[in-house]
Amino acid sequence: MKLQKTIKSEAKIRGRGLFGGKEAKVVFRPAPEDSGITFSRVDTPEPVRIRATASNLAERSRRTTIRNGTVSIETVEHCLAAVNALEIDNLFIDVYGPELPAPDCSCAEYFKVLKRVGIIEQNVIRKEYVITKPITLTAGDACIYALPHYDHGLSLTYDLDYGGHTGIGRQIFSCQLTPENFERHLAPARTFLLEAEAKQFQARGMGSHISPRDLLVISSDGPIKNSYRFPDECVRHKLADLVGDLALAGRAIKGRIVAYKSGHTLNQQLAKKLYEAAQQQERMAKFGTDALLDVRQIAKILPHRYPFLLVDKIIEIEGDTRIKGVKNVSINEQFFQGHFPGTPIMPGVLIVEAMAQVSGLLFAQKLEHTGKLAVILSMDHVKLRKSVVPGDQLILTAEKMKLRKRTAQCRCSALVGDAVVAEAEIKFMLIDDEKM
Repeated sequence: MKLQKTIKSEAKIRGRGLFGGKEAKVVFRPAPEDSGITFSRVDTPEPVRIRATASNLAERSRRTTIRNGTVSIETVEHCLAAVNALEIDNLFIDVYGPELPAPDCSCAEYFKVLKRVGIIEQNVIRKEYVITKPITLTAGDACIYALPHYDHGLSLTYDLDYGGHTGIGRQIFSCQLTPENFERHLAPARTFLLEAEAKQFQARGMGSHISPRDLLVISSDGPIKNSYRFPDECVRHKLADLVGDLALAGRAIKGRIVAYKSGHTLNQQLAKKLYEAAQQQERMAKFGTDALLDVRQIAKILPHRYPFLLVDKIIEIEGDTRIKGVKNVSINEQFFQGHFPGTPIMPGVLIVEAMAQVSGLLFAQKLEHTGKLAVILSMDHVKLRKSVVPGDQLILTAEKMKLRKRTAQCRCSALVGDAVVAEAEIKFMLIDDEKM
């Protein structure tokens, strides 16, 4: 069993962001055992901490972004790829700016800086998740697979198919993820764009500070005003991005990953699946159940009772910033008697109420709000996207937007499987229970 690791001392890196072009500074600091990889935006009025886990992903095109409420950090994949490859488990990363620097448009500088400062072992076994069941994700003709593997490490294969583009063609690369393999084969590989894509990006005001000499802009004849570091540099960069996105699983992954034409979106979906599977496995091992709060514990926090208690269990809690709960929808629900007898559909207002109850459980994680009732003040951006019917399982998520002494605001969503069925931003007043 391997031990957790962190860095020996502080390290720094500066540069301009790849998409926004703003100057940024990053300071890496050692972190204690079991603290994970934690970013902090320290250029905001108050520092905002963001754990590098799949639960904190924000939707972005062609890059990986994490967020906490309205504060985000853009383009974290190159940094996380170096951290993942070096087997660093615990690290504080202070960021002065909205986007991480992109020196060389590759992972090489991040890897070099962290390796140079030195890495030390800690006195706790590192967290690992071993893939035991295949996971398959597809989007159009792109796909990615997580598979069991006989080896103890992580095996990676990427099939990049630009068969219709003579400047790239089809490239396939495989390797075992080790610090040595990453440094030699993946870290130097740079971000690439097709010539038409580069023109579109700059027309939208993105990457206007970067020229073809800084990253690979590829025409039908190959790189413009540049040259490849490897004949198959493009597929190697895709693998480096994948290593960075897999870091969001929050622990070392053991198994085999095979990707065909996959990008950040599919990579991130896989990271989410692996993160959730690992969380569930750890809860089962520790508690014999995947619930952090079961219905008995929930009833000690919320005053709601049958038939109006709409949360069965809580399966994820991240401090006072994020929570995830489950509501199993049974045909025996009282509201199905009248809504509607022939076509039973869960009322949308009750889905919103379930999201509100999960939010109340989130606020209760902060000591000063223990015993407070979260009473809805207003709802914005409410969307009911799909019907919820008997047999469905609602996955309810609430993320803190604001939390003060007497008021709070959450961004909420409800899913059935991978489909979003409802979402809303809900504002609450926090009042003492006895005042009700």
